[in-house]
Amino acid sequence: MKPTPAQLRALARRDPPLGAAMKRVPLFPTMPPPLLRGSNFHTIARSIVYQQLATAAARTIYGRVRELTADKGFPTAGQLLALPEGSLRGAGLSGAKTKAILDLATKVESGELRLGGLGRLADDEIVRRLTTVWGIGEWTAQMFLIFKLGRLDVMPSNDLGVQEGLRRLDGLVERPESDELLARAELWRPLRSVASWVLWRLTDKD
Repeated sequence: MKPTPAQLRALARRDPPLGAAMKRVPLFPTMPPPLLRGSNFHTIARSIVYQQLATAAARTIYGRVRELTADKGFPTAGQLLALPEGSLRGAGLSGAKTKAILDLATKVESGELRLGGLGRLADDEIVRRLTTVWGIGEWTAQMFLIFKLGRLDVMPSNDLGVQEGLRRLDGLVERPESDELLARAELWRPLRSVASWVLWRLTDKD
């Protein structure tokens, strides 16, 4: 999913500083990107692997987990549950991430968490369901909404990159708090995901 040119022009008019920044950063891409075009389970499990790690380290661990199955693809929920926990730890997953991935797999296999129809649900309900998994918080669920489902009006107000981007955009001395960012973001509806993308990209420009 991608915003229309008319929607982007309207966003830029509503917030001229953001509009100026939009001209300096790459366009909001079509979602999901190629790396996230697999199953919902795979995308969520991958996000757990990548949480709070540098990209290179996360990519290495992710590759090792893929090597645990005969077909070298990322394990399905059933395959994960059949693996010895020690093999996941041996691939580089921390104890917390191992627990999170196995809880996700358990809930999916039991039917407690149904991922197939998530795209038909409202944002808040998707967040509620995903955060029933141990180790998945609001931020991970919001990243799923933006980058997997292509939802255009998500505001990850606790994301440090978004907070830093707004600090730079508005010339603030300190990063804004979550509630300040949420209030500022009202101007960006219904394209808060797009505004977040712009703020992330501003942090790339040092």
